[in-house]
Amino acid sequence: MELNPYEKFLGDEDPVAVLFATPNRLEKLVAELSDARIEAAPAPGKWSIREIVAHLADCELVFAFRLRQTLALEHAVIQPFDQGVWGERYAAYDFATALEMFLASREWNLKLLATVSPADRRKPTTHPERGTMTFWTIVETMAGHDVNHLEQIERQT
Repeated sequence: MELNPYEKFLGDEDPVAVLFATPNRLEKLVAELSDARIEAAPAPGKWSIREIVAHLADCELVFAFRLRQTLALEHAVIQPFDQGVWGERYAAYDFATALEMFLASREWNLKLLATVSPADRRKPTTHPERGTMTFWTIVETMAGHDVNHLEQIERQT
């Protein structure tokens, strides 16, 4: 498994700039959409915009813990999760609450990133399925993950 499976989506973009831009970009993408558009799955087995935003909210919580765990421990082991299993419960989440959760969590994570030193960026952590990485690899993964899902939402608008 790749260390950062979202690296290809990030390309040469600055991960921090992407993380800062995502909330505004997301809000602009969904601002004029009808409820029907937000709820419509693009194909069987594919997530609707509401489900993608619920997934972004879930992942932001996971990333929040992984970032803090990496900073707090000598060499943390971060936990993987099965997004498909988590996604089975997305029917319970309305769009507005999912968006609000993502935006609040992202703001919290951006405040943390403002405190990170060069040494913090190099702190090691291990993902059981992907291997040993650094704090900064998590940040780059977050940004690439954002780009991937924003592109999915753009295709559905």
